[in-house]
Amino acid sequence: MRKYSDESVVNKRASWHGAARPAALRGAIACAVILMGTASVSAGNIEKRDFGKLPDGTPVFEYTLTNAKNMSVGVLNYGGIITSIKVPDRSGNVDNVVLGFRDIDNYVNKNPYFGVITGRYANRIADAKFTLDGKEYKLAANNGPNSLHGGQKGFDKQIWQVKEVPGSDNVGLELAYLSPDGDEGYPGNLDVKVTYTLNDKNEFRIDYAATTDKTTVVNLTSHSYFNLAGNGSGTILDHKLTINADKYTPVSATLIPTGIASVEGTPFDFRQPTRIGDRIRDGDEQLVYGRGYDHNWVLSRPNDGSLALAARLEDAKTGRILEISTTEPGIQFYAGNFLDGTLVGSAGKMYRQGDGLCLETQHFPDSPNHPDFPSTVLKPGEVYKTSTVHRFFTDQI
Repeated sequence: MRKYSDESVVNKRASWHGAARPAALRGAIACAVILMGTASVSAGNIEKRDFGKLPDGTPVFEYTLTNAKNMSVGVLNYGGIITSIKVPDRSGNVDNVVLGFRDIDNYVNKNPYFGVITGRYANRIADAKFTLDGKEYKLAANNGPNSLHGGQKGFDKQIWQVKEVPGSDNVGLELAYLSPDGDEGYPGNLDVKVTYTLNDKNEFRIDYAATTDKTTVVNLTSHSYFNLAGNGSGTILDHKLTINADKYTPVSATLIPTGIASVEGTPFDFRQPTRIGDRIRDGDEQLVYGRGYDHNWVLSRPNDGSLALAARLEDAKTGRILEISTTEPGIQFYAGNFLDGTLVGSAGKMYRQGDGLCLETQHFPDSPNHPDFPSTVLKPGEVYKTSTVHRFFTDQI
């Protein structure tokens, strides 16, 4: 696990937020550094329980990672699904801040990608095809004319092999899956490992790694729907969001990127903390296409593969704050626009439009068809590696 000194964290936030940022924000940052500096060291623990069976009888298990700060993360071996992330609010009350289901049947039959590992290619590929080394590869069209999140049976619908990862200051799981050559139309045997770790700084880290025996494309991410007020508590439109990006990728009517544009003067400018509901119904053509926000932001970050702060999400009601750092060049902000009240979640409440949001760190959608986008090509002998850290804290000093 990469370790940060308090000084490096302060410097990273100072470079983003600047000295002119509101005092409340500077106070929250100072609080975060204080929490990090005083965190105790503990290996945490992992509990395993039965979570039901797939239709073919394959057993599904839920693993719960718990640290010494009353934070826990639930993970299934089916789809690598994150079933829960339980964190305290400013008063110490613990709630699950991600959307999900109570049982495996709903995850198998009704899941709109709650908490899953998406792959081989997260997000959309236009017209369900791409060309690599002069050969065209055809994929399943499972999102209108496009391929979405790996196709009909992507990584979200696979059983992953799970083993505990020992650590002196964290608790972790390694999930492994071998995607065979031709899987959902993609070339190459792809050996994938995704590692979840939780430490006592309330940092939940995801490390992705993959190798291939044939040139292919890869884009992996985690698809959790967040609601910092608590799962089933209602809308996320009052959350404030900051995205460290000067540009985003506008989309066509089928949500395929058409290029790169500035966020300046648009509803996509989240460089300052902004209430999500302030502009989501502005009538901007891009918001009409996505029924709200469902776009990729081009992160303003060094081009050195380091972890850099990408987004910050705040809920004033509970005081919970989530900061996301990543090595990836982009982040997809999806405001839960297609939740329609037909799903009942793990808190026993219906999920309606805007009851959860996704912040998916990634390479850009449809990159295999855009030579000007950062490449998602993986060749034999290379190692695909990306990392994302979700850090939870509160505004309570």
